[in-house]
Amino acid sequence: MTELAKRLLPLILAIAALALFGLSLGATDVPHMWKYILHPFLEQQSSAHQIIWQIRAPRVAAAILIGAALGISGSMAQSSTNNPLADPAILGTSAGASLGVLIGVVTNLVSVGSVGAVLCAAIGALAATLLTFSLARSALQLITIGIGVSAILNAIVGITISAISRPEARSISFWSFGSLALVTPKNLFILAPILICGGVCAWSVAPRLDLLSLGDASVRHIGFNAQRIRLTSFAILATLVAATVSTVGSIAFLALAAPHIARFIFGPRNRNLVVYSASVGAIILLVADTASRALIPPIELPIGLLTSLIGAPILILTLKRSGDVWR
Repeated sequence: MTELAKRLLPLILAIAALALFGLSLGATDVPHMWKYILHPFLEQQSSAHQIIWQIRAPRVAAAILIGAALGISGSMAQSSTNNPLADPAILGTSAGASLGVLIGVVTNLVSVGSVGAVLCAAIGALAATLLTFSLARSALQLITIGIGVSAILNAIVGITISAISRPEARSISFWSFGSLALVTPKNLFILAPILICGGVCAWSVAPRLDLLSLGDASVRHIGFNAQRIRLTSFAILATLVAATVSTVGSIAFLALAAPHIARFIFGPRNRNLVVYSASVGAIILLVADTASRALIPPIELPIGLLTSLIGAPILILTLKRSGDVWR
């Protein structure tokens, strides 16, 4: 067994355990619950089977896929920009994706959660990311300009939602904190192929991201184009974020925290980091989604608040233990 597999096995077991625990929790009490969880093809027409496998299971699966996608997108954002504070929210990627979907919905081109919505979100996400990167001339400017671009785009989205009366457009106001409550099996058929392909592409381009830490001049000397590597990374990043935002909205902090936690525990090599960031992201989102349903039933808490509450302390402790000194 390789070192990667040895380190990944506990994470996979943790994801499986959390997924089973997530299936067991919900607003409705299901009699003989574990019988239906452990035998997914038993009495498929019963209400208990439908609650677990038609309502809860898609949500748990979405938490794994979306958490993994956000973990990968965060690691790619940080590696492609050589900036530890970069993440899709700060680079304007998430806000651009939201604006892209909103334009598609308002113009009757797409509906939320469709393939067309993912395409609109990807265009908006990539355009916003490229705008931020093209305007910045340093790492500090990248963060500052990214925050500004995000603020402008989020303001446009908020004003537009407030100004129009169409219910299908106003309903996407849930993007403020994100929600997995409306995920359906149909959404998974759209999400899964996009996120899996995006993850494979991220894993394949990861070795070239290692080169960016040497500086653009060194990258040119060994025969690679640093800007092309970044553009490829931004395209993958935009696709991953587009698929998540167009389906469940913006989920705060996860994309920033998961790569830092994975980097501290497993090291900075990007190919491994993609895998570990995906696993850590899936775990954080599974815990947050389960907590959102279980803490104050039947009220469901905004999942974005819980990802911040769970991820932020872990990130602070991780960075504090890493021994970095502020100079």
